[in-house]
Amino acid sequence: MTRYMLKLAFILVAAVALAAPVRAEIAPFAEATKEMTIGDPKAPVTIIEYASLGCPHCARFHADSFPRLKKEYLDTGKARLIYRDFPLGTPAMAASMISRCAGPARYFGFVDMFYRSQQQWSRAENPLLALAKVARFGGMTGDDVNACLKDQTLLDNLQENANKAQLEDEINATPSFLINGKKISGALAYEDFRSLVEDALKKAQ
Repeated sequence: MTRYMLKLAFILVAAVALAAPVRAEIAPFAEATKEMTIGDPKAPVTIIEYASLGCPHCARFHADSFPRLKKEYLDTGKARLIYRDFPLGTPAMAASMISRCAGPARYFGFVDMFYRSQQQWSRAENPLLALAKVARFGGMTGDDVNACLKDQTLLDNLQENANKAQLEDEINATPSFLINGKKISGALAYEDFRSLVEDALKKAQ
């Protein structure tokens, strides 16, 4: 994620939001920037996922593999998932901002909505308007979305976290995973991913 891309993201996001009303029902900054997790914090295996909502491989992982991962490992206390936004491009940045403005309780629901509708909004003539239409299904109004996209502090936070991921975890593609610290890149078939989780589980016991 280059500085040019991030600067361009801000310019385009700000442009679509200039007419936003002052009042909107969105999560405060402290809530919007929380670590978004699923599963028991005490689980022996921690899976950190770096993903972009505009990434087709990420969408496929969440459609094909994530439901089974959740059922077998996250819901059973064997593993927990930490989902970290690594937006690639302006529409993906906007989608991440909107999801976080929805707040922790609705965050993963928005992530799921944006993945499911990815082909529609990512290919739209006006992707930001298309994202706002999707967000209505999650209960966010156009005013909410506009206010969210004007939040410079949230944008800065997402950019800083992405830069930190590049420097500290050497993340340069999505999806990328850290399974108890072991880096995995790409949307693996579920059985292959499951094997890696099982290996980490055995080592942790």
